[in-house]
Amino acid sequence: MNTVTLDKMKRMRLLGMHRAFTTSLGQPLQQFTVDEMIAMLIDSEWDDRHNRAIERNLKGARFRYKASIEQLDYSAERGLDKNMLYRLADGEFINRKENILITGSTGTGKSFIASAIGHQACQLGFKVLYANATRLFAQLKKAKADGSSIKELSKIERQDLLILDDFGIQPLDQPRRASLLDIIEDRHGKRSTIITAQLPVKQWYDVIGEQTVADAIMDRILHNAQRIELRGESLRRKWNRKQIIDNN
Repeated sequence: MNTVTLDKMKRMRLLGMHRAFTTSLGQPLQQFTVDEMIAMLIDSEWDDRHNRAIERNLKGARFRYKASIEQLDYSAERGLDKNMLYRLADGEFINRKENILITGSTGTGKSFIASAIGHQACQLGFKVLYANATRLFAQLKKAKADGSSIKELSKIERQDLLILDDFGIQPLDQPRRASLLDIIEDRHGKRSTIITAQLPVKQWYDVIGEQTVADAIMDRILHNAQRIELRGESLRRKWNRKQIIDNN
């Protein structure tokens, strides 16, 4: 009887329930009331599905770093507002369709902060995609050549949170400018985007080029956006200097 029930659970993909019921078979039957047994099985299945969804989200996001909000360096000289980061960690900015713009010189931790916010979003059940801006634009240019650009753009549009990392490394040519406009237009008012860049936001117009298009893109990016402007020296240089001191 129990073997048949367990087999049905497995074939129905009730893996959490299967695991909990298997464990319960080794315990005295009178330990549970019927209501308690049902609640325990349902809770186990719920937890299992929730955890597997988080794993899928994290795998699909393709993060650059395995980062968390708790790991961030909130040193005063960095200009990183701890209260702001913890507010972002509740994911409400995604529900409000807000953007986050993170700027600062190289090595100040922009990508790590974006990844930490993204990891937290995955934990909350949001679908996230991390993408290096230069590689994403190259991918979309290739997709346009082979006729798969609509499919690729649709995939980007479906993400609750898009992390566009290292934007502005080089000026955009017409195909990349068109791709950025498509991405931002598709997501405007419907999804959230995090953009990291070394250049201050006011210089993004020059990176995009073609003033009319740049105005259209920036108007959508800046609408309902929160900004994180990092200060201080490169964390990598700071870490390397510490290592040298520690080893002497």
